[in-house]
Amino acid sequence: MIVDCAIYRHGHRTEGPEDLSDALTEARAEGGFVWIGLHEPSEREFNLVTQEFALHPLAVEDALKAHQRPKLEVYDDSLFMVLKPVVYDTEHDTVSAGEIMAFIGDAFVVTVRHGESSPLAAVRHRLEEEPEMLGKGPSAVLYAIADAVVDHYLEVATELGTDLEELEAEVFRPEGGSRATASRIYGFKRQILEFRRATGPLALPLSRLAGTGPFGGTVPFVHEKARLFFRDVGDHLTRVNESVEGLDRLVSDILSAHLAQMSVRQNDDMRKISAWAAMAAVPTMIAGIYGMNFDHMPELHWLWSYPAVILVMAALEVLLYQQFKRRGWL
Repeated sequence: MIVDCAIYRHGHRTEGPEDLSDALTEARAEGGFVWIGLHEPSEREFNLVTQEFALHPLAVEDALKAHQRPKLEVYDDSLFMVLKPVVYDTEHDTVSAGEIMAFIGDAFVVTVRHGESSPLAAVRHRLEEEPEMLGKGPSAVLYAIADAVVDHYLEVATELGTDLEELEAEVFRPEGGSRATASRIYGFKRQILEFRRATGPLALPLSRLAGTGPFGGTVPFVHEKARLFFRDVGDHLTRVNESVEGLDRLVSDILSAHLAQMSVRQNDDMRKISAWAAMAAVPTMIAGIYGMNFDHMPELHWLWSYPAVILVMAALEVLLYQQFKRRGWL
């Protein structure tokens, strides 16, 4: 469905015509551009936009099917860029990613949103309050979208870091965490992997938009003065990727520490079990000897033999307990 359609000229908004076929002609005639926003359009709905703006069929297919990785494609009449905004649910410790597809031409912007984690309404509102920025054309819209997505990455990275500190404190508390701690750590690592899938591949498209890509050259339909802004977004993304890598390493270290603690506790338990078994073996051995019913056992006829044997057992138990306690086994 079409969420919003407007024509912008000299940085100011005017409502777009009801017929899309007139929108691009009117925008070009007035020296502005048209911005159409769609949310999870059907193939039939999107065909109207495709025909009017001559969008490339391969890009249209990607926009309809979604589930794309962040990328930038250059076609004859437009740019096609995919971004993946993310949302972190702190209550359930889950990272979910949406998708934003942006078609950028000489006088048009078509944005396609999939999922709920897409900040386009806020981006449009903020741009409309900055006519000077909006006056730079479609590339300003692409910059504002990328900037909003990456800035939210920073917020998500901060929230993940806070929760990871809590998880780290849980692992290193005296009792060493619960049985579900390892499962929670592994789940946290999967959420970081989901986050990395959104942030990592975006570095190359932003470097190309900033004119600093490995292949050199400039990207068409991007205002020359906008490259510096894309470079700033790329710097923010670098911070995000560094934070994500740090979080991933820290989660792996926490998992290793937790498994090491579990191994140490198991060894302690085995030492305690062995110590108690050794203490139980001494009186069992003595009682076993007296249970063999031999006649020629002189101590059987002693008056104080029974209390003497009990006393010997008790003395040996105390001696063994002190030895194991001194060695840290009990």
